[in-house]
Amino acid sequence: FKTCPGRVLCKVPCSGEKEVDLAVQSAKAAFKIWSQMSGMERCRVMLEAARIIREQREEIATMETINNGKSIFEARVDIDISWQCLEYYAGLAGSLAGEHIQLPGGSFGYTRREPLGVCVGIGAWNYPFQIACWKSGPALACGNAMVFKPSPFTPISVVRLAEIFTEAGVPKGLFNVVQGGAATGQFLCQHPDVAKISFTGSVPTGMKIMEMAAKGIKPVTLELGGKSPLIIFSDADLENAVKGALMANFLTQGEVCCNGTRVFVERKILDTFTKEVVKRTQKIKIGDPLLEDTRMGALINRPHLNRVQGFIKQAKEQGAEVLCGGDLYVPDDPKLKNGYYMRPCVLGNCKDDMTCVKEEIFGPVMAILPFDTEEEVVERANATKFGLAGGVFTRDIQKAHRVVAALKAGMCFINNYNVSPVELPFGGYKSSGFGRENGRAAIEYYSQLKTVCVEMGDVESVF
Repeated sequence: FKTCPGRVLCKVPCSGEKEVDLAVQSAKAAFKIWSQMSGMERCRVMLEAARIIREQREEIATMETINNGKSIFEARVDIDISWQCLEYYAGLAGSLAGEHIQLPGGSFGYTRREPLGVCVGIGAWNYPFQIACWKSGPALACGNAMVFKPSPFTPISVVRLAEIFTEAGVPKGLFNVVQGGAATGQFLCQHPDVAKISFTGSVPTGMKIMEMAAKGIKPVTLELGGKSPLIIFSDADLENAVKGALMANFLTQGEVCCNGTRVFVERKILDTFTKEVVKRTQKIKIGDPLLEDTRMGALINRPHLNRVQGFIKQAKEQGAEVLCGGDLYVPDDPKLKNGYYMRPCVLGNCKDDMTCVKEEIFGPVMAILPFDTEEEVVERANATKFGLAGGVFTRDIQKAHRVVAALKAGMCFINNYNVSPVELPFGGYKSSGFGRENGRAAIEYYSQLKTVCVEMGDVESVF
Protein backbone atom coordinates (compact mmCIF):
# COMPACT_ATOMS: atom_id res chain seq x y z
CA PHE A 1 0.00 0.00 0.00
CA LYS A 2 1.04 3.60 -0.65
CA THR A 3 -0.74 6.83 0.17
CA CYS A 4 -2.27 8.26 -2.98
CA PRO A 5 -4.43 11.21 -1.92
CA GLY A 6 -6.99 12.29 -4.47
CA ARG A 7 -6.50 9.20 -6.62
CA VAL A 8 -8.75 6.20 -7.18
CA LEU A 9 -7.49 3.16 -5.28
CA CYS A 10 -9.96 0.66 -6.69
CA LYS A 11 -13.47 0.39 -8.05
CA VAL A 12 -16.15 -1.60 -6.24
CA PRO A 13 -19.37 -2.65 -7.97
CA CYS A 14 -22.55 -1.51 -6.25
CA SER A 15 -24.85 -4.23 -5.01
CA GLY A 16 -28.30 -4.04 -6.55
CA GLU A 17 -31.51 -5.69 -5.43
CA LYS A 18 -30.42 -9.08 -6.77
CA GLU A 19 -27.04 -9.01 -5.01
CA VAL A 20 -28.62 -7.84 -1.76
CA ASP A 21 -31.09 -10.72 -1.90
CA LEU A 22 -28.29 -13.21 -2.55
CA ALA A 23 -26.37 -11.85 0.46
CA VAL A 24 -29.43 -12.05 2.71
CA GLN A 25 -30.30 -15.58 1.59
CA SER A 26 -26.71 -16.67 2.11
CA ALA A 27 -26.75 -15.16 5.61
CA LYS A 28 -30.11 -16.81 6.30
CA ALA A 29 -28.68 -20.23 5.46
CA ALA A 30 -25.61 -19.63 7.64
CA PHE A 31 -27.86 -18.45 10.49
CA LYS A 32 -29.51 -21.88 10.68
CA ILE A 33 -26.11 -23.42 11.45
CA TRP A 34 -24.66 -20.68 13.67
CA SER A 35 -27.78 -20.20 15.81
CA GLN A 36 -27.80 -23.91 16.70
CA MET A 37 -24.21 -23.86 17.95
CA SER A 38 -23.59 -23.49 21.67
CA GLY A 39 -22.36 -20.20 23.05
CA MET A 40 -19.00 -21.78 23.81
CA GLU A 41 -18.66 -22.96 20.19
CA ARG A 42 -19.39 -19.44 18.95
CA CYS A 43 -16.95 -18.11 21.54
CA ARG A 44 -14.07 -20.17 20.16
CA VAL A 45 -14.65 -18.98 16.59
CA MET A 46 -14.88 -15.33 17.64
CA LEU A 47 -11.70 -15.62 19.71
CA GLU A 48 -9.93 -16.98 16.65
CA ALA A 49 -11.12 -13.98 14.60
CA ALA A 50 -9.85 -11.66 17.33
CA ARG A 51 -6.49 -13.46 17.31
CA ILE A 52 -6.12 -13.03 13.53
CA ILE A 53 -6.91 -9.32 13.77
CA ARG A 54 -4.41 -8.90 16.60
CA GLU A 55 -1.71 -10.72 14.63
CA GLN A 56 -2.39 -8.69 11.47
CA ARG A 57 -2.76 -5.39 13.34
CA GLU A 58 -0.15 -3.50 11.31
CA GLU A 59 -1.42 -4.68 7.93
CA ILE A 60 -5.05 -3.89 8.75
CA ALA A 61 -4.16 -0.50 10.29
CA THR A 62 -2.25 0.43 7.14
CA MET A 63 -5.22 -0.60 5.02
CA GLU A 64 -7.51 1.50 7.23
CA THR A 65 -5.27 4.57 6.97
CA ILE A 66 -5.42 4.40 3.18
CA ASN A 67 -9.13 3.58 3.32
CA ASN A 68 -9.96 6.62 5.48
CA GLY A 69 -7.04 9.09 5.64
CA LYS A 70 -6.55 9.03 9.42
CA SER A 71 -3.06 8.72 10.91
CA ILE A 72 -1.52 5.27 11.26
CA PHE A 73 -1.15 6.05 14.98
CA GLU A 74 -4.94 6.32 15.33
CA ALA A 75 -5.66 3.43 12.96
CA ARG A 76 -3.68 1.08 15.20
CA VAL A 77 -5.86 2.11 18.15
CA ASP A 78 -8.98 1.40 16.05
CA ILE A 79 -7.73 -2.09 15.23
CA ASP A 80 -6.90 -2.79 18.87
CA ILE A 81 -10.42 -1.73 19.89
CA SER A 82 -11.78 -4.02 17.14
CA TRP A 83 -10.13 -7.23 18.34
CA GLN A 84 -10.91 -6.31 21.95
CA CYS A 85 -14.57 -5.98 20.95
CA LEU A 86 -14.66 -9.48 19.44
CA GLU A 87 -12.85 -10.90 22.48
CA TYR A 88 -15.33 -9.23 24.84
CA TYR A 89 -18.41 -10.59 23.05
CA ALA A 90 -16.79 -14.00 22.62
CA GLY A 91 -16.59 -14.05 26.41
CA LEU A 92 -20.27 -13.17 26.72
CA ALA A 93 -21.41 -15.71 24.10
CA GLY A 94 -21.02 -18.65 26.48
CA SER A 95 -22.81 -16.89 29.32
CA LEU A 96 -26.01 -15.84 27.53
CA ALA A 97 -28.92 -17.33 29.43
CA GLY A 98 -32.50 -16.85 30.49
CA GLU A 99 -33.88 -17.34 33.98
CA HIS A 100 -36.03 -19.85 35.85
CA ILE A 101 -39.08 -18.60 37.79
CA GLN A 102 -40.82 -20.81 40.35
CA LEU A 103 -44.65 -20.63 40.22
CA PRO A 104 -47.30 -21.96 42.67
CA GLY A 105 -48.02 -25.68 42.90
CA GLY A 106 -44.71 -26.82 41.46
CA SER A 107 -45.33 -25.08 38.15
CA PHE A 108 -42.58 -22.91 36.77
CA GLY A 109 -41.65 -20.60 33.96
CA TYR A 110 -38.42 -19.84 32.18
CA THR A 111 -37.09 -17.40 29.64
CA ARG A 112 -34.90 -18.04 26.63
CA ARG A 113 -32.67 -15.44 25.02
CA GLU A 114 -32.86 -16.14 21.29
CA PRO A 115 -31.19 -14.59 18.23
CA LEU A 116 -33.14 -12.36 15.85
CA GLY A 117 -31.96 -13.79 12.52
CA VAL A 118 -30.29 -11.82 9.73
CA CYS A 119 -29.19 -8.42 11.02
CA VAL A 120 -28.11 -5.54 8.81
CA GLY A 121 -25.20 -3.30 9.75
CA ILE A 122 -24.70 0.00 7.91
CA GLY A 123 -21.40 1.67 8.74
CA ALA A 124 -19.91 5.15 8.56
CA TRP A 125 -16.66 6.21 6.90
CA ASN A 126 -14.87 7.58 9.98
CA TYR A 127 -14.26 4.22 11.72
CA PRO A 128 -14.95 1.62 9.00
CA PHE A 129 -13.33 -1.50 10.50
CA GLN A 130 -14.08 -0.64 14.13
CA ILE A 131 -17.78 0.05 13.53
CA ALA A 132 -18.11 -3.26 11.66
CA CYS A 133 -16.67 -5.05 14.70
CA TRP A 134 -18.85 -3.06 17.12
CA LYS A 135 -21.92 -4.26 15.21
CA SER A 136 -20.88 -7.79 14.30
CA GLY A 137 -19.42 -8.66 17.74
CA PRO A 138 -22.70 -8.66 19.72
CA ALA A 139 -24.71 -9.80 16.69
CA LEU A 140 -22.64 -12.95 16.18
CA ALA A 141 -22.27 -13.63 19.91
CA CYS A 142 -26.08 -13.79 20.18
CA GLY A 143 -26.27 -16.26 17.29
CA ASN A 144 -27.28 -13.90 14.47
CA ALA A 145 -25.98 -13.55 10.93
CA MET A 146 -25.07 -10.13 9.52
CA VAL A 147 -25.06 -8.40 6.15
CA PHE A 148 -22.87 -5.31 6.39
CA LYS A 149 -22.77 -2.30 4.09
CA PRO A 150 -19.78 -0.01 4.58
CA SER A 151 -19.80 3.60 3.43
CA PRO A 152 -19.09 3.91 -0.31
CA PHE A 153 -16.20 6.25 0.67
CA THR A 154 -14.45 3.51 2.69
CA PRO A 155 -15.34 0.13 1.14
CA ILE A 156 -12.05 -1.72 1.58
CA SER A 157 -11.26 -2.79 5.15
CA VAL A 158 -14.64 -4.40 5.94
CA VAL A 159 -14.00 -6.91 3.14
CA ARG A 160 -10.89 -7.94 5.04
CA LEU A 161 -13.02 -8.46 8.17
CA ALA A 162 -15.31 -10.78 6.21
CA GLU A 163 -12.27 -12.80 5.10
CA ILE A 164 -11.04 -12.98 8.69
CA PHE A 165 -14.39 -14.30 9.95
CA THR A 166 -14.27 -16.98 7.25
CA GLU A 167 -10.68 -17.90 8.19
CA ALA A 168 -11.77 -18.13 11.84
CA GLY A 169 -14.44 -20.71 10.98
CA VAL A 170 -17.84 -19.03 10.83
CA PRO A 171 -20.33 -20.75 8.50
CA LYS A 172 -20.02 -19.54 4.93
CA GLY A 173 -22.17 -16.43 4.42
CA LEU A 174 -22.59 -15.62 8.12
CA PHE A 175 -20.95 -12.20 7.67
CA ASN A 176 -21.60 -10.88 4.19
CA VAL A 177 -20.52 -7.53 2.75
CA VAL A 178 -22.48 -5.59 0.14
CA GLN A 179 -21.25 -2.37 -1.42
CA GLY A 180 -23.13 0.72 -2.49
CA GLY A 181 -24.86 3.91 -1.46
CA ALA A 182 -28.40 4.88 -0.51
CA ALA A 183 -30.12 2.52 -2.99
CA THR A 184 -28.24 -0.51 -1.65
CA GLY A 185 -29.10 0.52 1.90
CA GLN A 186 -32.76 0.81 0.93
CA PHE A 187 -32.81 -2.71 -0.53
CA LEU A 188 -31.33 -4.01 2.72
CA CYS A 189 -33.77 -2.17 5.00
CA GLN A 190 -36.79 -3.24 3.00
CA HIS A 191 -35.80 -6.89 2.56
CA PRO A 192 -38.47 -9.11 4.18
CA ASP A 193 -35.90 -11.56 5.58
CA VAL A 194 -33.95 -8.89 7.48
CA ALA A 195 -34.77 -8.96 11.21
CA LYS A 196 -32.93 -5.88 12.51
CA ILE A 197 -31.02 -2.81 11.30
CA SER A 198 -28.12 -1.10 13.04
CA PHE A 199 -27.02 2.19 11.48
CA THR A 200 -24.22 4.64 12.21
CA GLY A 201 -24.33 7.93 10.33
CA SER A 202 -26.20 11.18 9.87
CA VAL A 203 -29.53 12.20 11.40
CA PRO A 204 -31.35 12.63 8.04
CA THR A 205 -30.31 9.16 6.87
CA GLY A 206 -31.21 7.71 10.28
CA MET A 207 -34.72 9.13 9.93
CA LYS A 208 -35.13 7.49 6.51
CA ILE A 209 -33.91 4.14 7.83
CA MET A 210 -36.34 4.36 10.74
CA GLU A 211 -39.19 5.02 8.31
CA MET A 212 -38.30 2.02 6.16
CA ALA A 213 -37.84 -0.23 9.20
CA ALA A 214 -41.22 0.83 10.59
CA LYS A 215 -42.99 -0.63 7.56
CA GLY A 216 -41.59 -4.04 8.41
CA ILE A 217 -41.81 -3.63 12.21
CA LYS A 218 -38.03 -4.15 12.38
CA PRO A 219 -36.07 -3.09 15.49
CA VAL A 220 -33.48 -0.40 14.83
CA THR A 221 -30.34 0.85 16.55
CA LEU A 222 -29.37 4.37 15.48
CA GLU A 223 -26.05 5.97 16.35
CA LEU A 224 -26.33 9.42 14.79
CA GLY A 225 -24.73 12.84 14.98
CA GLY A 226 -23.75 15.09 17.84
CA LYS A 227 -22.78 18.58 18.89
CA SER A 228 -21.48 17.65 22.29
CA PRO A 229 -20.55 20.05 25.10
CA LEU A 230 -17.16 19.96 26.82
CA ILE A 231 -17.25 21.97 30.07
CA ILE A 232 -13.99 23.26 31.53
CA PHE A 233 -14.29 24.63 35.07
CA SER A 234 -11.70 27.03 36.47
CA ASP A 235 -10.55 24.48 39.08
CA ALA A 236 -9.63 21.91 36.41
CA ASP A 237 -6.06 20.75 35.87
CA LEU A 238 -5.28 23.10 32.96
CA GLU A 239 -2.80 20.82 31.21
CA ASN A 240 -5.21 17.89 31.36
CA ALA A 241 -8.15 20.05 30.20
CA VAL A 242 -6.19 21.31 27.19
CA LYS A 243 -5.24 17.75 26.22
CA GLY A 244 -8.88 16.73 26.68
CA ALA A 245 -10.09 19.54 24.42
CA LEU A 246 -7.66 18.50 21.68
CA MET A 247 -8.78 14.86 22.00
CA ALA A 248 -12.41 15.99 21.92
CA ASN A 249 -12.01 17.93 18.67
CA PHE A 250 -9.19 16.74 16.45
CA LEU A 251 -9.21 12.93 16.43
CA THR A 252 -9.69 11.56 12.90
CA GLN A 253 -9.50 15.11 11.51
CA GLY A 254 -12.49 16.06 13.67
CA GLU A 255 -14.67 13.51 11.88
CA VAL A 256 -16.05 11.93 15.07
CA CYS A 257 -19.74 11.98 15.97
CA CYS A 258 -19.24 12.30 19.75
CA ASN A 259 -16.61 15.06 19.58
CA GLY A 260 -16.96 17.81 22.19
CA THR A 261 -16.96 20.67 19.72
CA ARG A 262 -18.74 23.19 21.98
CA VAL A 263 -16.00 23.93 24.50
CA PHE A 264 -17.48 25.90 27.39
CA VAL A 265 -14.72 27.54 29.47
CA GLU A 266 -15.27 29.28 32.81
CA ARG A 267 -14.57 32.96 32.17
CA LYS A 268 -11.82 33.39 34.78
CA ILE A 269 -9.54 30.95 32.89
CA LEU A 270 -10.81 31.71 29.37
CA ASP A 271 -7.74 33.62 28.16
CA THR A 272 -5.20 31.22 29.69
CA PHE A 273 -7.01 28.14 28.38
CA THR A 274 -7.56 29.61 24.90
CA LYS A 275 -3.93 30.70 24.54
CA GLU A 276 -2.68 27.22 25.46
CA VAL A 277 -5.18 25.43 23.18
CA VAL A 278 -4.20 27.61 20.23
CA LYS A 279 -0.49 27.02 20.88
CA ARG A 280 -0.96 23.26 21.03
CA THR A 281 -3.29 23.17 18.01
CA GLN A 282 -0.73 24.97 15.86
CA LYS A 283 1.83 22.27 16.69
CA ILE A 284 -0.30 19.37 15.41
CA LYS A 285 1.67 17.59 12.69
CA ILE A 286 -0.35 17.33 9.46
CA GLY A 287 0.67 15.27 6.45
CA ASP A 288 1.23 11.74 5.20
CA PRO A 289 -0.91 9.60 7.51
CA LEU A 290 1.45 6.64 7.15
CA LEU A 291 4.33 8.54 8.79
CA GLU A 292 4.78 7.76 12.49
CA ASP A 293 4.88 11.39 13.65
CA THR A 294 1.77 12.51 11.71
CA ARG A 295 -1.13 13.28 14.02
CA MET A 296 -3.66 14.56 11.47
CA GLY A 297 -4.28 13.15 8.02
CA ALA A 298 -6.63 14.16 5.22
CA LEU A 299 -10.39 14.65 5.36
CA ILE A 300 -12.50 12.02 3.66
CA ASN A 301 -13.15 13.72 0.29
CA ARG A 302 -13.28 17.05 -1.53
CA PRO A 303 -17.01 17.78 -1.04
CA HIS A 304 -16.66 17.22 2.70
CA LEU A 305 -13.57 19.44 2.88
CA ASN A 306 -15.49 22.17 1.04
CA ARG A 307 -18.41 21.76 3.45
CA VAL A 308 -16.16 22.18 6.51
CA GLN A 309 -14.54 25.24 4.92
CA GLY A 310 -18.02 26.64 4.31
CA PHE A 311 -18.85 26.38 8.02
CA ILE A 312 -15.69 28.35 8.89
CA LYS A 313 -16.50 31.05 6.33
CA GLN A 314 -20.02 31.34 7.73
CA ALA A 315 -18.68 31.49 11.30
CA LYS A 316 -16.52 34.48 10.40
CA GLU A 317 -19.48 36.18 8.73
CA GLN A 318 -21.52 35.68 11.91
CA GLY A 319 -18.83 37.28 14.09
CA ALA A 320 -16.65 34.38 15.25
CA GLU A 321 -12.89 34.94 15.29
CA VAL A 322 -10.54 32.40 13.73
CA LEU A 323 -7.80 32.11 16.37
CA CYS A 324 -5.79 29.62 14.34
CA GLY A 325 -6.08 27.29 11.34
CA GLY A 326 -9.13 26.83 9.17
CA ASP A 327 -7.21 27.25 5.94
CA LEU A 328 -6.24 24.58 3.42
CA TYR A 329 -2.93 22.85 4.00
CA VAL A 330 -0.60 21.76 1.19
CA PRO A 331 2.11 19.36 2.39
CA ASP A 332 5.68 19.78 1.11
CA ASP A 333 5.68 16.25 -0.30
CA PRO A 334 4.56 16.61 -3.95
CA LYS A 335 2.78 13.23 -3.92
CA LEU A 336 0.38 14.66 -1.30
CA LYS A 337 -0.51 17.84 -3.18
CA ASN A 338 -3.98 16.56 -4.14
CA GLY A 339 -4.85 15.51 -0.58
CA TYR A 340 -7.86 16.94 1.24
CA TYR A 341 -5.91 18.62 4.03
CA MET A 342 -6.77 21.58 6.24
CA ARG A 343 -5.24 23.09 9.38
CA PRO A 344 -7.15 22.40 12.60
CA CYS A 345 -9.23 25.44 13.52
CA VAL A 346 -10.04 27.13 16.84
CA LEU A 347 -12.89 29.67 16.85
CA GLY A 348 -13.21 32.35 19.52
CA ASN A 349 -15.86 34.99 20.20
CA CYS A 350 -18.53 32.34 19.63
CA LYS A 351 -22.19 32.71 20.60
CA ASP A 352 -24.75 29.95 21.20
CA ASP A 353 -26.91 30.99 18.24
CA MET A 354 -24.12 30.78 15.64
CA THR A 355 -24.38 28.04 13.01
CA CYS A 356 -20.89 26.78 13.91
CA VAL A 357 -22.12 26.21 17.49
CA LYS A 358 -25.52 24.71 16.62
CA GLU A 359 -24.74 22.42 13.68
CA GLU A 360 -22.45 19.40 13.44
CA ILE A 361 -19.44 20.39 11.30
CA PHE A 362 -17.71 16.98 11.40
CA GLY A 363 -14.30 18.48 10.82
CA PRO A 364 -11.36 19.83 12.87
CA VAL A 365 -13.16 22.94 14.15
CA MET A 366 -13.35 23.81 17.87
CA ALA A 367 -15.73 26.54 19.13
CA ILE A 368 -14.83 28.14 22.48
CA LEU A 369 -17.60 29.72 24.54
CA PRO A 370 -17.23 31.45 27.96
CA PHE A 371 -19.55 30.79 30.92
CA ASP A 372 -19.91 32.11 34.47
CA THR A 373 -21.97 29.68 36.56
CA GLU A 374 -22.62 25.94 36.77
CA GLU A 375 -26.37 26.39 36.41
CA GLU A 376 -25.93 28.55 33.32
CA VAL A 377 -23.52 26.21 31.53
CA VAL A 378 -25.67 23.13 32.13
CA GLU A 379 -28.68 24.89 30.62
CA ARG A 380 -26.66 26.03 27.60
CA ALA A 381 -25.01 22.63 27.18
CA ASN A 382 -28.43 20.97 26.97
CA ALA A 383 -29.87 23.54 24.55
CA THR A 384 -29.34 21.35 21.48
CA LYS A 385 -31.28 18.79 19.48
CA PHE A 386 -28.37 16.38 19.91
CA GLY A 387 -27.49 14.29 22.96
CA LEU A 388 -24.66 11.94 22.10
CA ALA A 389 -21.90 12.90 24.53
CA GLY A 390 -20.63 15.45 27.02
CA GLY A 391 -17.55 16.06 29.12
CA VAL A 392 -16.59 17.82 32.35
CA PHE A 393 -13.14 18.84 33.58
CA THR A 394 -12.91 19.79 37.27
CA ARG A 395 -11.05 18.80 40.44
CA ASP A 396 -14.34 18.94 42.37
CA ILE A 397 -15.63 15.38 42.12
CA GLN A 398 -19.05 16.24 43.57
CA LYS A 399 -19.52 18.94 40.95
CA ALA A 400 -18.35 16.58 38.23
CA HIS A 401 -20.95 13.95 39.07
CA ARG A 402 -23.64 16.59 39.60
CA VAL A 403 -23.05 18.11 36.16
CA VAL A 404 -22.89 14.83 34.21
CA ALA A 405 -26.11 13.77 35.94
CA ALA A 406 -27.73 16.95 34.59
CA LEU A 407 -26.39 16.58 31.03
CA LYS A 408 -28.87 15.14 28.54
CA ALA A 409 -26.37 12.92 26.79
CA GLY A 410 -25.82 9.17 26.47
CA MET A 411 -22.02 9.08 26.95
CA CYS A 412 -20.35 11.37 29.48
CA PHE A 413 -16.69 11.82 30.39
CA ILE A 414 -15.11 13.18 33.56
CA ASN A 415 -11.55 14.53 33.21
CA ASN A 416 -11.07 12.65 29.93
CA TYR A 417 -12.73 12.54 26.51
CA ASN A 418 -13.28 10.16 23.58
CA VAL A 419 -12.43 7.08 25.62
CA SER A 420 -14.62 4.21 24.41
CA PRO A 421 -13.85 0.92 26.19
CA VAL A 422 -15.91 -1.90 24.69
CA GLU A 423 -17.14 -2.80 28.18
CA LEU A 424 -19.16 0.45 28.38
CA PRO A 425 -22.40 1.04 26.42
CA PHE A 426 -22.26 3.77 23.78
CA GLY A 427 -25.22 5.65 22.31
CA GLY A 428 -27.21 8.86 22.43
CA TYR A 429 -30.27 10.74 23.60
CA LYS A 430 -32.66 12.89 21.52
CA SER A 431 -31.72 13.27 17.83
CA SER A 432 -28.44 11.45 18.41
CA GLY A 433 -30.34 8.16 18.21
CA PHE A 434 -31.29 5.27 20.46
CA GLY A 435 -30.17 1.78 21.27
CA ARG A 436 -26.66 1.02 22.48
CA GLU A 437 -23.46 -0.38 21.06
CA ASN A 438 -20.89 -2.11 23.28
CA GLY A 439 -21.19 -3.41 26.81
CA ARG A 440 -23.76 -5.93 27.97
CA ALA A 441 -26.44 -3.48 26.86
CA ALA A 442 -25.87 -4.36 23.20
CA ILE A 443 -26.98 -7.94 23.88
CA GLU A 444 -30.50 -6.59 24.44
CA TYR A 445 -30.53 -5.14 20.94
CA TYR A 446 -29.33 -8.29 19.15
CA SER A 447 -31.55 -10.84 20.87
CA GLN A 448 -35.16 -11.37 21.86
CA LEU A 449 -36.70 -12.87 24.97
CA LYS A 450 -39.06 -15.84 24.87
CA THR A 451 -41.13 -16.70 27.94
CA VAL A 452 -42.26 -20.31 28.58
CA CYS A 453 -44.89 -21.14 31.22
CA VAL A 454 -45.03 -24.78 32.38
CA GLU A 455 -48.07 -26.11 34.28
CA MET A 456 -47.36 -29.12 36.48
CA GLY A 457 -50.98 -29.79 37.49
CA ASP A 458 -54.34 -29.68 35.76
CA VAL A 459 -55.45 -26.62 33.83
CA GLU A 460 -57.65 -24.34 35.92
CA SER A 461 -60.49 -23.65 33.53
CA VAL A 462 -63.16 -20.98 33.87
CA PHE A 463 -65.29 -22.84 31.34
